[in-house]
Amino acid sequence: MRIGELARTTGTTARALRHYEQAGLISSERASNGYRVYDERAVVRVRNIRYLLAAGLTLDDARVFLPCLDGDVAAAPPSDKGLRVALERLAILNERIAAQTEARDRLAAALREKTGNRIHPVA
Repeated sequence: MRIGELARTTGTTARALRHYEQAGLISSERASNGYRVYDERAVVRVRNIRYLLAAGLTLDDARVFLPCLDGDVAAAPPSDKGLRVALERLAILNERIAAQTEARDRLAAALREKTGNRIHPVA
C-alpha cells in the first residue's frame, strides 16, 4: 500500500509515517515511480507505535519495543527493558509536570500580589 493509504488506515499522517521511517521504526520499498510502498504488516506496526506514543513514550523509547512491534504490544507482557524505559519516561514526565506546576504557582502568586488579589487565574 502507498503512504496515503497507510496513513488513512492507521489514523496518522504521511508526514508522521516518514518520520517513523526515518527513526527506523518502519520500512518501505520503492515502486518504480519512486513512491513508498508498505506491506500489510506496517498497519499493525504503525498502530503499535501510535499506542506507545499515546502512552507518553518517545520515538527513541519505542525503539526498545522493535522486537514486538509486529504483535499486540498492548497485550504482551512487558520486558524488563521495556519496563525500565517506561519507568524512566514516567520519571521525566513527573519532573516536567512538577516544574510546570511550580512555574504556574509562582505566576499565580505574582498576579495575586500585583493586583491586590483582584485577579484570580483560571486553574
